[in-house]
Amino acid sequence: MKHFLALCILALGLVSCSGSKSVSQKKTHTSPNKTRAYTKLALIRNIVNSAKKYTGVPYKWGGTTRAGMDCSGLVYQAFKAHNISLPRVSRDMAKQGYRIPTKQVKQGDLLFFKVAKKSSTVNHVGLVTKNQANTITFIHATSSKGVISSTLNQRYWKNAFHEARRVL
Repeated sequence: MKHFLALCILALGLVSCSGSKSVSQKKTHTSPNKTRAYTKLALIRNIVNSAKKYTGVPYKWGGTTRAGMDCSGLVYQAFKAHNISLPRVSRDMAKQGYRIPTKQVKQGDLLFFKVAKKSSTVNHVGLVTKNQANTITFIHATSSKGVISSTLNQRYWKNAFHEARRVL
């Protein structure tokens, strides 16, 4: 019984010692909201950089690898690389997040298109890489050129554009 009591006291002492250690932290003058915003901005940049690594990959319908990629596969994989789950198909991605005006589009937002003639559903998606000087640049996979960057100012993409959405 004495051994058991001594063992309990020793265990309690070890637990209380490890629990009483203080961890010194640097004091910052950044508010929690700014820290979160920076973390979100870094995440968005990382997602965009993940997508850019697929530049030049050939198009393959349903593809999600370097051997071949389609538009929604590119976006799906870029987000998945950072543990963010999106639907696999562009028309389902277009139901995520919330709609935003093109004037508010930022890096990391998604652009949705209706590229088939007389299409009533979204069938193409691109990931915004930058919005600078009224030029929205996005990365996507096209059936003719594979994974490339384009701008929303290009006539084809401007005419096919349906909406922009923010998922982060």
